[in-house]
Amino acid sequence: MLDQRLQQKLLQKLSPQQIQLIKLLEIPTMELEQRIKKEMEENPALEEGEPEDLTNNSENELSEEKENDDEETEQIEQDAEKIKKEEEFSLEDYIENDDTETPYYNLIANNYSKDDDRKEFIYSTGSTFHESLQTQIGLRFLTPRQAKLAEYLIGNLDEDGYLRREISSIVDDMAFIQNEETTEKELLEILDIVQQLDPPGVGARSLQECLLLQLNRKNNKNSAIQNAITILNDYFEEFTKKHFDKIIKKLGISEEELKTAVDEIIHLSPRPGNSFSDPQNKNFHQITPDFTVDNSDGKLYVSLNSRNAPELRVSSAYTSMIQAFQINKNKKNKREKEAMTFARQKVDSAHWFIDALQQRQNTLLLTMNAIVDYQKDFFTEGDETMLKPMILKDIANVTGLDISTISRVANSKYVQTQYGIFSLKFFFSESMQNDVGEEVSTREIKKILQNEIEKENKHNPLTDEELSEVLLHRGYPIARRTIAKYREQLNIPVGRLRKEL
Repeated sequence: MLDQRLQQKLLQKLSPQQIQLIKLLEIPTMELEQRIKKEMEENPALEEGEPEDLTNNSENELSEEKENDDEETEQIEQDAEKIKKEEEFSLEDYIENDDTETPYYNLIANNYSKDDDRKEFIYSTGSTFHESLQTQIGLRFLTPRQAKLAEYLIGNLDEDGYLRREISSIVDDMAFIQNEETTEKELLEILDIVQQLDPPGVGARSLQECLLLQLNRKNNKNSAIQNAITILNDYFEEFTKKHFDKIIKKLGISEEELKTAVDEIIHLSPRPGNSFSDPQNKNFHQITPDFTVDNSDGKLYVSLNSRNAPELRVSSAYTSMIQAFQINKNKKNKREKEAMTFARQKVDSAHWFIDALQQRQNTLLLTMNAIVDYQKDFFTEGDETMLKPMILKDIANVTGLDISTISRVANSKYVQTQYGIFSLKFFFSESMQNDVGEEVSTREIKKILQNEIEKENKHNPLTDEELSEVLLHRGYPIARRTIAKYREQLNIPVGRLRKEL
């Protein structure tokens, strides 16, 4: 049964300009430069340079002034035809003037003499980790079958240099994918060859095997290395849990001998693949601050980093094109009207983008100034314990912006101060009450907790219960489970794993 009815709804939809502004707010300074370049490539009406006065004139005013002036319109058309005729030239004119061309020897610059020291720069390219291993395999005296199996094993190594897959699975892959029958025994023999390659430890199937492969490359006559090999072979679990007393008792060695053996182990590489020098595969994460806070005689000044963001303007060529269309709009055919519509769309889009960039700049500065005013003590002194509890809602109330807008501004943005570069999220933290009822930042508590752990006796590190008592004496009543949570957030292990000899 069909049923028709009338219904009213209230819907809130974002305009294209609002969506564009939201996306611009989220991206940091480095990505903004790429975003501007992309917009300039897609929109020919957008170009670099300071805004011109011509672009500020209203198109409607131009249309009203010249629409009724027929004589002036005809004069413009005649002038345009005259200029067009003057600019035209024939092939004969071009050939006649050929003798006035610049001689070729005036187009070549030779500013070097025999006495100049001309240096040639050699650019080298590195090889990948797997390519280095395959090169080493090629230098060994192996049969074609052995070389093929070795290359397949190398292809199964991860970036750390480990063989994470089971040998039985590799045997099945060789049969189904490579159509090569092999056995686990044969593959283990080939794996032994791979484990002899550089860097030491490559081809290991576990951390224990990786460390042992590196120790076996060293001088086994050294007592410290012998003890280290015995520890990894027989007491690896006790070593990882730092039960040093049990190891000393079972091995019958002194604490000093254990210390020298442990020093040998901790200087080994747990990821041999990462130690391979490959400059092309290194990911350098460079932070470009979005804001700069300067302290001049106790006054804080916030500036926005816009060094890489060029000044934008609407192309005068496109605005002139629209003006010309307005003058003769009644004499244009369908194709020319479509061109005018295209030009208008591009000019409007350019205006929208420039306005969005300006609004982005105003929003960022408004938010950053509010954060600096809220955390003035930190920006003045640089002491992390002076940070006040601050959440997104606090800055939203000060600026009058929405919480989601503050969140987008704080996302992936950095500020440069005289004390270093900080993420904007660094200044946001929850609050807790101390013993006198004052609101303190959880970041302040974490900083104090980190300082106490750094000062502890590493031979007998503090437990979470003892750390809770230490903070209680300093005026911060915090439960043991909260201490454990903060410690994990700071990537600090438990007391037992912080123990040192």
